[in-house]
Amino acid sequence: MNTGMKITAFAAALAATFGTAYGVGKGVGPVGEPAKAESGDHAGHETATPGEAPGEAPARAAAELPGGLQVSEGGYTLALETPAPPVGRSTLTFSIQDATGKKVTAFTTEHDKELHFIVASRDLTVFRHLHPEKAPDGTWSVDADLPAAGAYKAFADFTPAAEGAEAVTLGVDLGVPGAYTPRPLPAASTAATVDGYQVRLGGTLDPGKPGELRLTVSKGGEPVTDLQPYLGAYGHLVALRQGDLAYLHVHPNEGGPGPDVSFTATAPTPGTYRLFLDFKHEGEVRTAAFTVKAGAPGSAPAPAETAEHDAGGHRHG
Repeated sequence: MNTGMKITAFAAALAATFGTAYGVGKGVGPVGEPAKAESGDHAGHETATPGEAPGEAPARAAAELPGGLQVSEGGYTLALETPAPPVGRSTLTFSIQDATGKKVTAFTTEHDKELHFIVASRDLTVFRHLHPEKAPDGTWSVDADLPAAGAYKAFADFTPAAEGAEAVTLGVDLGVPGAYTPRPLPAASTAATVDGYQVRLGGTLDPGKPGELRLTVSKGGEPVTDLQPYLGAYGHLVALRQGDLAYLHVHPNEGGPGPDVSFTATAPTPGTYRLFLDFKHEGEVRTAAFTVKAGAPGSAPAPAETAEHDAGGHRHG
């Protein structure tokens, strides 16, 4: 099949987040260096290379920025109408606006959805892959359970239906007001447990070059060989880089329906990443999470369990 303190002014808690490369069953190119700025203001400081007309260098720099690090890109803007939701369950609303500020209503369906929406906490201990619904006027809404105060990032991954339009991933900050204590990233591990399922990670996440990641699903010591398609695939993998949440979204290589789900991915740089695998079995989608050091052998870290109520909690919109 073709187929990661106190909030009085929560902005103070927001640090930089993970650009995007998007791939289906193939290697995904480097996401890029950690973001210089999410606004793209740095582009004005770029100098033209020989032969470039004035203004071409900023355009080139903007084009090279990885996805997900900007709230606006390619003439589209992610407009979040609920930037400070309360702790717990609430409804997030947003729209994708074009260069004139008009809400976009037409998108290309990819992997069974017109738009994919992901929310992650800045400390990478909470991950939500949500499925919002679109109103006729282009307003999207989705219920989300954000279990603790703190700084979060929301990503919208979509392709406008306009002729010649390319896939875009935009990112925007949101903050949940309240007492906030960042939690440490779970230790590096090649094993996760969620809802009685065991998932093992093999292979390597290599900086600057493609590498295979192989995730093996079992339950009660027996391999799961009847994984169910979810959004047109047997598994979805999102990787977020610690520090700026650079965002990498890939889909499986050929194969299935289990117990192995294989991905080919490229880490943009050395560093620590949090991987989130969505898989479906017996009618329910679950998420297994791993902390990985880019370049470290997949078999090196000791097993550790996934916190099922945090990163392992998959939510549907």
